[in-house]
Amino acid sequence: MTIRLGTNPIAWSNDDLESLGGETPLETCLREARAAGFEGIEMGNKFPRDAATLAPLLESHELSLVSGWYSGHLLERDAAAEFDAMGPHLALLKAMGCEQVIFAETSNAIHGRQDIPLSRSPSLTPAEMTAFAGRVSAVAERVRDAGLQLAYHHHAGTVVETEAETDAFMEAAGDAVGLLLDTGHATLAGADPVALARRYAPRITHVHCKDLRPEVLAEVHAQDLSFLNAVIAGIFTVPGDGCVDFAGVLGALRAPRYQGWLVVEAEQDPAKANPAVYAALGHKNLARFAAEAGLAQSPA
Repeated sequence: MTIRLGTNPIAWSNDDLESLGGETPLETCLREARAAGFEGIEMGNKFPRDAATLAPLLESHELSLVSGWYSGHLLERDAAAEFDAMGPHLALLKAMGCEQVIFAETSNAIHGRQDIPLSRSPSLTPAEMTAFAGRVSAVAERVRDAGLQLAYHHHAGTVVETEAETDAFMEAAGDAVGLLLDTGHATLAGADPVALARRYAPRITHVHCKDLRPEVLAEVHAQDLSFLNAVIAGIFTVPGDGCVDFAGVLGALRAPRYQGWLVVEAEQDPAKANPAVYAALGHKNLARFAAEAGLAQSPA
């Protein structure tokens, strides 16, 4: 029963604001991720989208593909249409040996809008949330039949952002829906990631580990910043460099014996926060937190 440590290329090249690290070659990201000690990495916008090209590229850096983000549009189309749209993405993940697909609803999301503050995040009525969760569940069942696990990503600027929204969604979602616990997005939304980990531990199938700088968090709220401007201001950092209780989060995952990836996903401006330096710090700290929590790490 082991965990594996992975990272996300968003520290080198941002997916939502491509000017952040836009000049950084993918080779640099992969080389530095492996040098930091990670054994896997998630998809990013610079990754080739065919397994025949991607597999040997990652193998050359001794990295596995962890998973990949999928932008859902279930507020605009039904489950059958969504699953059909996911086809190429699911095929790529399966061909690369992945077990999870990261799913977040983005049809009316604002996290990619630099001009819209987080205080204007979209929301659903209770009835709308129930209906939405039902559509996600239907997709998750088909994803499971296809041999993958859907991990729903609660995310700033989307309809599942706050602790109350996460609770409402998880209560209405079926058993096929796993939860991606993101420590950074939870804290940014005012939720307690330790409480979420305890509450949903048996259903948590993927974990994104990022920390927050408390002084920047206060500034984000005081100035009513957008998500992207919060990132530019330095809201996120790697585990152990901020205010998130990782000992508590990982300790809560020990009882159900969490198995899978712990992914350092700490988007920062690479011009201000050297990705190689922070990757090494993030790996070192996360490995220590995991060991102290009794989560055994697989040999890298």
